[in-house]
Amino acid sequence: MKKGKIGVQMMMLKGKVEELGVYETLRQVRELGYGAVEVSQIPMTPENVAELKRASEDFDIKIAALSAALEPMMPGMPGETLSNDFDKIVSDCKTLNCNFLRIGMLPFTAIGHKDKIMEFVQKCDEVAHKLAEHGIELYYHNHHIEFQKYDGEYLLDIIKNNTSKIGFEMDVHWIHRGGLNPVEVLKNYAGRISLIHLKDYRIGQFDVSVLEGGFEPAKFFQAFNNVVQFAELGTGSLDLKAIIEAGLESGSQYFLVEQDDLYGRDPFDCLRDSANHLRELGYADWF
Repeated sequence: MKKGKIGVQMMMLKGKVEELGVYETLRQVRELGYGAVEVSQIPMTPENVAELKRASEDFDIKIAALSAALEPMMPGMPGETLSNDFDKIVSDCKTLNCNFLRIGMLPFTAIGHKDKIMEFVQKCDEVAHKLAEHGIELYYHNHHIEFQKYDGEYLLDIIKNNTSKIGFEMDVHWIHRGGLNPVEVLKNYAGRISLIHLKDYRIGQFDVSVLEGGFEPAKFFQAFNNVVQFAELGTGSLDLKAIIEAGLESGSQYFLVEQDDLYGRDPFDCLRDSANHLRELGYADWF
């Protein structure tokens, strides 16, 4: 019976990495039962790369994917990019026995400009072909802005329809927030998906304290418009069973638990709750 591999998106553990280091953080990830991680927002220093490798080997954790921007998100922004650090990024992938690389978002400067989007798409496909020569596959991760339409076509579809080598890392919370059904989107992208971000979607408590001292429209509507939350799996409204099954049928290999905001909770507690829910859904043997 076909099955996927459940893992953790390490973006939510960047504070733990700063506090405990990579090795100890991954030891605790393994104690929760997770056997794969995607590395994001963790500085890829020689020390961290070495610790990722050591932890991967010692704890039998698969490095499912690494992260890299194509080019700086804004001119002059720091960070490694495929445009400037191609050889180093490829070397890190080889060191960590990782053949998936993902782009988290298109440059901020391209959003809203179809001509700049098309330039980005062309560059992505060129880099994807170059990476393929090293046995590395390139994936694009969506948020909700990819469901803005340009000349009647979703941005995400523009990327898909104008590339041949790019795969997609589907984030089901952001698909739902973008107004589409994650199950249907996964089906529509069958054959182009190897990575999925699992996170739930809920409406949090409205902050009634904004009404203290009288009604101030700006404060009220900021609170009113920002009650959507990133939720631990099983605490929101998404049909995760249907999503996971559609993802598996569409070719996804990794299902990575992620939560962009923890609302004051410890990330290990959030990851424990999400893992327990996935086991309740019948995916214990995917860990």
